[in-house]
Amino acid sequence: MVYYRPIAQTDRCRPKGALMIAGGWSWFTHAQQLQRDGGSQVVSITEIPDGILENITRPRDAICGLDMTMPQIMGVLNVTPDSFSDGGQHHTFEDAVMRAKQMVEQGVTLLDIGGESTRPGADFVDNDAEITRTVPVIQALRSAGISTPVSIDTRKADVAQVALNAGAMMFNDVTAFQYDPKSLPLAAKMQPYVCLMHSPSDPKTMQNNPRYTNVLMDIYDHLEERVTACVNAGLSKDHIVVDPGIGFGKTLDHNLQLIRGLSLFHGLGCPILLGVSRKRFIGDLGNALEPADRVAGSIAIGLEGLRQGVQFLRVHDIWQTRQAINLWQATL
Repeated sequence: MVYYRPIAQTDRCRPKGALMIAGGWSWFTHAQQLQRDGGSQVVSITEIPDGILENITRPRDAICGLDMTMPQIMGVLNVTPDSFSDGGQHHTFEDAVMRAKQMVEQGVTLLDIGGESTRPGADFVDNDAEITRTVPVIQALRSAGISTPVSIDTRKADVAQVALNAGAMMFNDVTAFQYDPKSLPLAAKMQPYVCLMHSPSDPKTMQNNPRYTNVLMDIYDHLEERVTACVNAGLSKDHIVVDPGIGFGKTLDHNLQLIRGLSLFHGLGCPILLGVSRKRFIGDLGNALEPADRVAGSIAIGLEGLRQGVQFLRVHDIWQTRQAINLWQATL
């Protein structure tokens, strides 16, 4: 198989014949052609197959009512006692609701509420406990008149169903509907927006010597298969977001290869979500032992994702990210 990674640029001096990536802010005139045998060369737009070129350039429909021609901030709200960065900080109902309201004031455009940690080594949480942690928060936000769309971060269909009925609009599954066999039929029936992330195994074991033949191509193929499975099951492709899963079953080198090659995933024809906020590799490279000290590094990688046309940044630090995006946009 041959892969095409658009070489993304954002300079105001756009040459004649350049095409926009996903109808957004990045453009390209050439792509890197990649092959499984290690072959790589730069080719012009005219050499990209029509179907792939259409996927790369086609403007994306709104997701959860959010315009895909501008960057969107998905805010992390973990109502768990053990998440790697903010575990326990918003574990009570009152703290979670207060934090959600604060995030909205700071400029978040999509709230991602999760009741089970997916950090490496995390323990399993049963359905009832996860529902008890997340759904009352969603209900309280809706009762308070907060219209910011909500995503439920879960790998369990029963949790997602209750959350969607309570007002969540997105089903964000770190296993891309592979953990729970009921998840894909549920999505096909309820037609929520969905985020399909790549993760090779259970959170408890995913960092045990992860291996890939070619991490960029392997994850592209995996996400392509999951998108196809969703569409074949009856879910609208316009409702699908893809996430390469930085830090989930990846080494430092894997993460860097994925970040360098993020624009490849536009070939799937779906908006892309990048979740790097406060992750360990940022601490390793940036000499920041504590997750809370990784804000600057998180923003740096996030802006590189935006440069490559990524539509969503999933972050913990809302106002800092909003400030960085506003200033970045002002220079375009």
